[in-house]
Amino acid sequence: MSANPAGAPVTAPEIPAQPGPTFTALVVDDHPLVRESIAARLRSLGAREVIEAASYAEARARARGKQRDLAILDLGLPDGSGLELLAELRRAGWTRLIVLSAADDPYSVRAAFVAGAQGYLLKSASSVTLTDGLRRVLDGGVYADPSVASLLAVGLRGGSGQESLSSELSAREVEVLRLVADGRSNKEIGEELGLSALTVKSHLARIARKLGTGDRAEMVALAMRAGVIR
Repeated sequence: MSANPAGAPVTAPEIPAQPGPTFTALVVDDHPLVRESIAARLRSLGAREVIEAASYAEARARARGKQRDLAILDLGLPDGSGLELLAELRRAGWTRLIVLSAADDPYSVRAAFVAGAQGYLLKSASSVTLTDGLRRVLDGGVYADPSVASLLAVGLRGGSGQESLSSELSAREVEVLRLVADGRSNKEIGEELGLSALTVKSHLARIARKLGTGDRAEMVALAMRAGVIR
């Protein structure tokens, strides 16, 4: 996800459709207990196949040729960057990407969303938070651990957090962003708010110009970080 260059056309791509009742998941972490715990949770949520990998190289090899539904990975891998793997999986067509990390600093979270993540969960999260995050991303939404969202509520684009972004976005634009975060399509947002799909698209274009990105996941991440939406 990269910032929109000045003057360049802004697009707001649709979030991929929700996977079927069963799905394939990839879990990448060098700690076996973490992988086993996440794999068990994913199976309880309907995963028919969970692929486990302990390293960057193993993830690349084991993900090849698999159905690309959901990938969960740590940022710190023994043989490479989790951020680079995240970007590579996104290019390969994995439609839902979640970082599960101990890192709760603003740089790590920002970098994860920029690389293509739809979710950021902390390893210290409760089982309820973990399940909520997994479900939100599986449903096509975007999720940031509440502890991280609170930590990142300042410093957006050099401004002063919520006040800075609230002054840029209209009430209607905030409503649209909330529904984008829930994984709604433009058509569904229009039906919820009584707007045409074209009007929703116009709102998203204005939001993209204000935030400097037309990527839906990054727009939501920026708004979450500023505390404008939860």
